[in-house]
Amino acid sequence: MDADKRSHGLWEETAPPAPATSVLAADVRAEVAIVGAGYTGLSAALHLAERGMDCVVLEARDAGFGGSGRNVGLVNAGMWVMPDELPRILGPIYGSRLLEVLGDAPGLVYDIIGRYGIACVASHQGTLHCAADARGLAEIRRRAGQWSRLGAPVRLLDAAETARRVGTGAYRGALLDLRAGTIQPLAYARGLADAALRRGARIHTASPVSSWRRAGGDWLLETAGGARVAARRVLLATNAYTGRNGQWRALRAELAAFPYFNLATAPLRPDLSAAILPGGEGAWDTNRVLSSMRMDAAGRLVFGSVGALRGGGIAIHRNWARRRLRALFPQLGAANFEHEWFGTIGMTADCLPRFHELAPNVFAFGGYNGRGIGTGTAMGLWFARLAAGEVARDEMPLPLTPVRAMRGSCLRELVYARGADLVHYAGARF
Repeated sequence: MDADKRSHGLWEETAPPAPATSVLAADVRAEVAIVGAGYTGLSAALHLAERGMDCVVLEARDAGFGGSGRNVGLVNAGMWVMPDELPRILGPIYGSRLLEVLGDAPGLVYDIIGRYGIACVASHQGTLHCAADARGLAEIRRRAGQWSRLGAPVRLLDAAETARRVGTGAYRGALLDLRAGTIQPLAYARGLADAALRRGARIHTASPVSSWRRAGGDWLLETAGGARVAARRVLLATNAYTGRNGQWRALRAELAAFPYFNLATAPLRPDLSAAILPGGEGAWDTNRVLSSMRMDAAGRLVFGSVGALRGGGIAIHRNWARRRLRALFPQLGAANFEHEWFGTIGMTADCLPRFHELAPNVFAFGGYNGRGIGTGTAMGLWFARLAAGEVARDEMPLPLTPVRAMRGSCLRELVYARGADLVHYAGARF
């Protein structure tokens, strides 16, 4: 996929091969054109194809190249925003609707995996949101109470049970969410692509869009190679990997890029791997510069946090991770990492996703704020429902909003990256 070992790391090594795709070499027509072969675009293609609608996906690189192939693989429900806040921010109709859609999103992911036999090491054992301190414990208590009132299968764990489930006594408690789980994220993206192709969708990789314009009742998307797709409807599904200076740079301007890295150990001895997250959950903590962890199928510990593995950040984050893992799991000794990689998360100002109509029948989703697996899959389904006439625009789980550039987005990105560098630099030494 990429000669850079820090782009997809362990996931590239362990994912099944990508399905065969081709560069768009001739002009074609479709009912729907989709730009971007991540979770949103591939889910949309699959669900459109299931409805008998003809669609073409144009991807600048490879299926799952962006955040869909680089994340830690936690299939979470909801958003960072507290459940009770969504109706306040979006209003009672959209707030309640989005809560339901995002609460059900992990179930949608695992249903697709089961129906299409996607080999992505799917584990539906839940996730653990671990309280690092008193502030974090208060946060997960509020979150547990709000989800419980909505009927979600969540449970607040005390420090002792958290220690048994995680394998460390470092946390004061945890929120167990049984809707959630883990997957191999690049394998899931490739599986979505394969499922969409089998249902009749067309996917063209290495086919970046260079221009677009109206042509009668259609939109005409031209690729860098000169071939064109004519379609009545267009879905832009590039999210945080939208080019800053490209055709849809306004979508990128409403996001702040949040770098996140993962490091994977060599396979641990069976006694060690059995003691860390023995129930198969994925976990992350409440620290302001958070960290996450999960085991893979071979017994590797995958540990991640905020930061970019480039330049001086490589040594900073690697050294911090070694020290942090020794503090959490002293039985591991000095951790040796076999793989390291990082990617970009698209953050919005209010930590909620966006739904836009840039021009008549040209739609875009983005801003998943680190919850892309479930959210992207769900939004792809809802776009297919919209395109098929099953729902109207005002029946979608998100309101249509104008694209607004985020004030100070470049400064926020600098703060995210440099702040993580500083926190981890200090944490590796004190």
